[in-house]
Amino acid sequence: MNNSIYIRRKGKIYLDKGNSTLPHNYIFNLLKNIENLGFTFSAELVEVVETLSVERVKVFYKQLIADLKENRGAHIEFKPMYPNFPEQVKQASEEELYTNAFWHYLGDWMGKRHMPNYEKKQREPLKEKIALDVLELGNKEDFNAIFTRLLSANSSISETDKKDIEWFVKTYNRKIFDLTPKEIPHRENAAFYIGCLLSNNIEAAQQIKQHAKTATDLLRIAVAISDGDISLSQNSKFKNISKRNRRLLLHTLENMDCITEDMLRHKNRWKRLGERLHPFEYKKQFPKCFDAFDIIRNDKPFETFHSKVEKSLIEKDIPLTTHLLKSRPGEFARRLDNLIRLSDNPANILSNFREVASTVSTPVLLQVKTHFNERNKRRELRVFFPKGDVGKVKAIDNNLPVIDEKICQAVVSICDETLIEKFGKYKPLGKVYLDEDLKNYTVPFSQRSASKALNTISRGSKIDVPVGDTIRFFIYWKEGNNRADLDLSVLALDSDSGYKMTIAYYNLKEDGGYHSGDITSAPEGASEFIDIEISKCLKQGIRYLLMSINSYTNQLYCDLPICFAGFMVRQFPNSGEIYDPLTVENKFDLTANARIAIPMIIDLYEKKVIWTDLSLKSNPSTNNNVHHNLSSTTLINKSMTTMVKPNLYDLLTLHITARGENTLDIKEANTIFATDKGIKPSDIDILLSEYL
Repeated sequence: MNNSIYIRRKGKIYLDKGNSTLPHNYIFNLLKNIENLGFTFSAELVEVVETLSVERVKVFYKQLIADLKENRGAHIEFKPMYPNFPEQVKQASEEELYTNAFWHYLGDWMGKRHMPNYEKKQREPLKEKIALDVLELGNKEDFNAIFTRLLSANSSISETDKKDIEWFVKTYNRKIFDLTPKEIPHRENAAFYIGCLLSNNIEAAQQIKQHAKTATDLLRIAVAISDGDISLSQNSKFKNISKRNRRLLLHTLENMDCITEDMLRHKNRWKRLGERLHPFEYKKQFPKCFDAFDIIRNDKPFETFHSKVEKSLIEKDIPLTTHLLKSRPGEFARRLDNLIRLSDNPANILSNFREVASTVSTPVLLQVKTHFNERNKRRELRVFFPKGDVGKVKAIDNNLPVIDEKICQAVVSICDETLIEKFGKYKPLGKVYLDEDLKNYTVPFSQRSASKALNTISRGSKIDVPVGDTIRFFIYWKEGNNRADLDLSVLALDSDSGYKMTIAYYNLKEDGGYHSGDITSAPEGASEFIDIEISKCLKQGIRYLLMSINSYTNQLYCDLPICFAGFMVRQFPNSGEIYDPLTVENKFDLTANARIAIPMIIDLYEKKVIWTDLSLKSNPSTNNNVHHNLSSTTLINKSMTTMVKPNLYDLLTLHITARGENTLDIKEANTIFATDKGIKPSDIDILLSEYL
């Protein structure tokens, strides 16, 4: 068991009952201490803790408090430049702020860190009323199900998910097969899992045979062994492969169909992998592999499926294109819009699509449905998230010609009917309570670049801004061998994404916004805060607040020993500590291969936090600050505030239609989908494995 994982993922703790009676003062002090971090225990968990011995509860408490502190960001000490923020910055003159910044910058330039010396004043006790997060009692079966669900996910998973899978494989060793699902629907996840087995010297021949269906699957496994990018969107350097594993991979490849065509999709990667596999040493044993590598290495002609499709499109032979694409339904679905526009007989396209729709994956069907449902609504931008790094967003002008709305709705109907038929084969849900607020949460299709967060939700989701007039953004980082200067900024925009103001290192205060001071080095850690007063912003016509974090010294976030950020909401910003873990709404790690991050946008009119979890460019120019990247930032604002993605409410409505019965009475429900009860938007492993 690993309660660190269990708490982070499920808010649960596993404990075996003891045979002792814990003195009441121990349980009282334990609960009081975790209450200061925003947590408490359920009655069931308290009952188990009360049966522990003093010695055992001390061991349990030590790990628990460490986990909860890290969870809330309370495991480090926050020391902003102005210790009596925000009032101190409000009252400071421009001359004082400028002088302090000058001496601080000069100190770093001379290699000697200089911070202004202010006495920290006694602060009022925290006045906010905070609802505590309840930690529940868990069990081994529920904990182990985390692993099974992650591998059952019908979408890519995050780096945090992968680390958890690694822990399970390393800890359980060969017993991990007892938890491994029969089917691993997403090929990247299968490749990563098999790579973990091989890296831990666990026999994986049967798993490869069961889960590797194509040459590209084997390529991903080889990339996984080399700790590379299994999405294949980035180049990876292959490590040496043992003779045993070389023969295993070649043997599996030899017994696959159409390997040459599949290998040509990633021609250069297979050339590099061939240098590690040595296929020409096994010409007699693996002749198909020999021939395929011969074609790849010597650039011999070979007609592929995609070349046939492109040729038919150039020749405007749409019936042939349709015939070819029916053999690859997912590709057909992705090209459906283009085919309808090119065809003189759209009804025939729809008829052919209907024939193969049942073999298209749920995520693709949902995206096709949403696309055609919104197809003729004239949005200014079309928004894309590149495969392999959906932490980056692309937007282009929406110049698509209108398609007959009857055709669009016919596509929607095909998708709905297919999904309902598919979901009808799952186990019944009984009476279901469905929270309408789930319309604000997007379906978690791709989690590859999702940040590790206190409250993990999918990109594009919208959550309520809690009651309070001050939003406090924060960042903490610590540098490695070189000076690291990160800058926390907030860009304020109007309803049309027009510029209103910036709070940043070069502008510490405006009417309604205050910065705790720009710190340009972090040998022992550094922190910055920004307070935004909602009421004052609304009076100025400000609608959107973009949180931006920039690496001024150009370090990648993934190269920093520690870096995290987040936000809290205060009604009384001068009460309590500047960083009080009780008030943290969300805290997330910055570990991406990027130098600029935009984690969230806050819509003050709608009182919603839009979770963006995005990066700007990975090679920014020398002037790396939020103002320099203004055009990119405003484009991201337009993209993220206007895009429409499939939402959880619509997905779960299809499930209820297929295998359940709606109820408005939560007490009589067999299954609950809500923001704070039952299956929640943060239960991404359950959603990916059981509802996609």
